[in-house]
Amino acid sequence: MEICYLLSFPDPDDGKAPPAEQFKGLKDAPYFQPVDIDLATLGEETVLIEGHAVQVVRQRYDGCVQTLECRFTLKDPFAASVLQERAKIQSALQSKFIPASHRQSGLYEEYIILLVKDAKPSPDKWIEKNALALARFIRSQREVFDKSEVEEILMSRTRYSAKELTLVDWEGAVIIAPLEDYQSDIALLKIGNYQLLRYRMLNESIDKMLDKIQETFFENKRRPRPTRGVIRQIAEHKLEVMLDFERAEQNLLLIGDWYTAKLYEAIQRELYLKDWKENLKNKLDNLESIVETIKDNFSLSWEGIMERAELIGWVVLLIGYLYLFFVQDLAKVGK
Repeated sequence: MEICYLLSFPDPDDGKAPPAEQFKGLKDAPYFQPVDIDLATLGEETVLIEGHAVQVVRQRYDGCVQTLECRFTLKDPFAASVLQERAKIQSALQSKFIPASHRQSGLYEEYIILLVKDAKPSPDKWIEKNALALARFIRSQREVFDKSEVEEILMSRTRYSAKELTLVDWEGAVIIAPLEDYQSDIALLKIGNYQLLRYRMLNESIDKMLDKIQETFFENKRRPRPTRGVIRQIAEHKLEVMLDFERAEQNLLLIGDWYTAKLYEAIQRELYLKDWKENLKNKLDNLESIVETIKDNFSLSWEGIMERAELIGWVVLLIGYLYLFFVQDLAKVGK
């Protein structure tokens, strides 16, 4: 059977990217089109990994995330020994294509897809027959699952026809298509993984900003007091994050037929995209409140400094007037 292994990691555009293009190989095109996603193909190649020829297509989404679609064949993907072999292939692909910094931090996404041409007598019966093996394949585990766990893993199914079915889980998927029309569903799964990584990147950016606020305003009291420049930098960074969030949120809007909408709804649910979205909204709201509080306190502090400066100025003027008064009085006495 053929395996499709997806990898996504942060990869900012260097300004030399190919021109944006349309998504290809989609069911019922042109009715399906992601909104506001710039796609650029960076290259295609075949690499030899652990004795297997792996076809790799590299693409960049929105100038910030690179997604790899890696396809290879395994004779029996359900065998325990083959699971180990697959793990080695996936690890080698990660080492080859994902920068070490992202591998160390874990800021990348991986997703495994089983592409099935023949599922007899029907897709649902084939899934039930191979239920335990499919659960282990999707979760990449050799442990024994109980019945309820297997049912949960194999529960989310979307049907395009009586013989075409796509099963989606948060770690992997199974696409059954007798005519090998896999690319449409793969494109949607790639968008879902891209969306998840975008949310993770935004979450990391917010966490770094909160750490900077904590360090600047609440730790190390011996450091110089925060300046308007520091507050301006935080406010500008917050605005960038909010704009990125709005753009990422817009990418969830899809124009398409009933199947596209239904399948992408399943992908959003299984990858917890709506939960990520809600969590980020709450974080941005909290960040907004924190930044506004800091600005208000800084403004009050600045007003207090100006009031004290004004008072000191009046005192200096008063001393000056007194000095002049005494000088003039001594001059009169001298006469």
